Amino acid sequence: MTPRFTLLLGACLLASCTTVATKKRTAFKQPYKPPTAAAEKRPKALAGMSAGKAPEPAKSESKAQDAMGYLKSLVDKSVQAPNKQEQDSNRLHAIDIVENKLNEEQLEDVADNSDFGFLRGHAMFRLGENALEHKDTSAAKKYFSGVIDYLPGSDLAVRAQEIVQQLEAAKNVQTQTVGVVLPLSGKNAPVGQRALRGLEMGLGLHIPGSGFKLAVMDSEGNPDSARRGVERLVKEDNVIAIVGSLLSKTAPAVAAKSDELGVPTIALSQRSGLTEIGPTVFRNSLTSGMQVRALVRTAMEDLGMKKFAILYPNDLYGVEFTNIFWDEVLARGGQITAVQTYSTKETDFRLVIQRLVGTYFGEARQDEFSVRLKELQHADKKRSVRQSNLETVLPPIADFDAVFIPDSAKAMGQISAMLSYNDVRNVKLMGTNLWNTKDVARRAGNFSNNLLFVDSVSPTTHNKARFVTEYKALYNEEPSLIEIQAYDAGLILRQLIASGASSREDLTKRLTELKHFPGALGSVSMSSEREIERPVTPLTIEKGEVIPLNVTK
Repeated sequence: MTPRFTLLLGACLLASCTTVATKKRTAFKQPYKPPTAAAEKRPKALAGMSAGKAPEPAKSESKAQDAMGYLKSLVDKSVQAPNKQEQDSNRLHAIDIVENKLNEEQLEDVADNSDFGFLRGHAMFRLGENALEHKDTSAAKKYFSGVIDYLPGSDLAVRAQEIVQQLEAAKNVQTQTVGVVLPLSGKNAPVGQRALRGLEMGLGLHIPGSGFKLAVMDSEGNPDSARRGVERLVKEDNVIAIVGSLLSKTAPAVAAKSDELGVPTIALSQRSGLTEIGPTVFRNSLTSGMQVRALVRTAMEDLGMKKFAILYPNDLYGVEFTNIFWDEVLARGGQITAVQTYSTKETDFRLVIQRLVGTYFGEARQDEFSVRLKELQHADKKRSVRQSNLETVLPPIADFDAVFIPDSAKAMGQISAMLSYNDVRNVKLMGTNLWNTKDVARRAGNFSNNLLFVDSVSPTTHNKARFVTEYKALYNEEPSLIEIQAYDAGLILRQLIASGASSREDLTKRLTELKHFPGALGSVSMSSEREIERPVTPLTIEKGEVIPLNVTK
């Protein structure tokens, strides 16, 4: 069994690789202090002259004045140093201080004082970035324009000019034009096309005279392409909102760039932390948290379960779901009695199951093994030594009501077969919406009547939905959750705009306040974390078919 510490450590390492960077820098809290004279490098002795001591600041000066004086000395040295190498070194040191170490007040002092020369442009650029973070586009434009004036022709001025152009373009809004960034080429193109179909139907583009327009950009599955796509949608198409993206690697780029430009965006990705990027970022996706909360609530409140085991793949999906599941069980007073991980390439789960149920580490149960072996040999004198191993002698330790497996239906099928082989009986297998497939009952084998999983799409709601009927009539196939979520995103934008949301700010406000909106499969509402919460149905198998779980109190 794997200790929780190991699991959480692995989760932290994974999270450190995937955490969404919301801002380039944090707000400045402490004023910059220059190094002391003792710490500052002494100048080299020149032609018969000894190196002098660095001048000490007057005691009457404040710390802020010390910092500004030190910075001013670097500006002077960047011009007066005896060689170009030292001049460049002092210049770069001064720029680094301005870009990374000054607080807002110090930046204003540098920007307003001609004594700081070239540093004024760098200070204005930082002030412009701060203004953008606070959504003060007027101040941001003023600062970035100052950069262009004070550092003409520089790389920083070019970047400032691009931002000013984006801010100008952001003022122009085509109220009924919605943008979308999806993977429409490459290996993820089929998924992107399905989402595009749902979004088009949500905006009513299949209805003559709908009045709405959809501006489409292909992310190519690349964050840089996705970011450039957002810029084009804002600058060239003047979209009022953006939908996208589906992929975890492009979704943060779309969300961050849209938020930077003040454009509300509805993400369709399950990627963690997306809505934390900024106040204009919303999400319409069946997230890991939504699934786990519904799953654990059903297991513990409706079915009376208390103890759980976890078998999870060692990937981002498995670790994320496992940690959320673990926390939710503990929060409800339950217990996690066994945990085991496995490689995503695993196909033979024999040893994995043995570790989970305690028949792999025989040394810990040696006395029990000896006693049971004697009993079995006495009862069956024909029993051979080859039959007398840990797998056949020791019974499994199945001190749990259910096993949570956050993996595909295929992996669950392989695991269920090995659980049966190891004589694990009378427990439920719990999973995510990945199990909501037509062949899940066949894969589950002996556990087909002991499955519990969740999804937004269930036979009851799916077959009655008008959107499903219209989609099948248009495309001659059943829509999946991807099309449904994209449809809801388009329908929400369409109705909010039609009801009077004529600016990005107003649309953002109305999205934040969204309550009891009639979506494709039921009522949806916006949470305080800007997540669109949709109905999540517990599912099981009966007579080989997926059905909603019927809980008898």
